[in-house]
Amino acid sequence: MTLARQLADGIAALGLVIDDGQQQQLLAYVGLLDKWNKAFNLTAVRDPAEMVTRHLLDSLAVLPYLGTGHTLDVGTGAGLPGMVLAITRPAQTFTLLDSNGKKTRFVRQAALELGVTNVEVVQARVEQYRSESFQNGSPQVITRAFASLPDMLSLTGHLLADGGRLLAMKAAQADAETATVPAPWHAQCIALTVPGLNESRQLVMLERTAAQQPVEQG
Repeated sequence: MTLARQLADGIAALGLVIDDGQQQQLLAYVGLLDKWNKAFNLTAVRDPAEMVTRHLLDSLAVLPYLGTGHTLDVGTGAGLPGMVLAITRPAQTFTLLDSNGKKTRFVRQAALELGVTNVEVVQARVEQYRSESFQNGSPQVITRAFASLPDMLSLTGHLLADGGRLLAMKAAQADAETATVPAPWHAQCIALTVPGLNESRQLVMLERTAAQQPVEQG
C-alpha cells in the first residue's frame, strides 16, 4: 500500500474531510521527518508507513475535539501534533513550543518548506513562556506524551485564563490521573481509535471554569 493510500484510508476511517492539497502537505512532512531523522534522531519511529500511523493519524484523531482558538502545542518535539493540526486548519493559529533547539530548527524548516504560515515556532521551557495570545479569547493548550496531568496543569496553568482548555493526548487509561485534577478544572476522558494502531489512545480534555465570587456577608 502506498503512503498516500494509507493516509487517505485512515482519514476516511476517522470520518474526516481533508483536501488533497493538505494530504500532500502531510505526506511531504513525513518525507522531511524521515530525511532529518536519519541525521538528528527526532523520533524513535523510523519507518515512513509507521510515521503515517503513529504521527499523522494519531494526531488527526484529536481534530474533531480541537477548538478554534489560538493553540499552543507544548513539547511539540518534531511538530506533533501541532504541525499536523496546523496543516489541516490553515485559518487557525498555532504556537509550537519545545526547549530542544535541534527539534525546533527542524519544525521551522519544515514549516518553511511546506508553506505552513499559520505556525509560530518557539524554543523555550513552558514554565517560562508568556504570550499575549493567551490573555483573551478561548485559548487552548495541547500536549502529546508530555507529562502527568498534575504536572501539565502546574506547568501550563498560567497560560489559561477562565474558559481555557488543556487537551492531553494519552497512550493509556488516565482515570487515576483525572481523579486528582483539582478545582477549578473539569476533566473529560475520550477514547480514541487510531486506524492501523492496535493500542489504547485517550484524549483528556480539561476545561478551566470561572472562579466563583465570594458571597458578601450582610
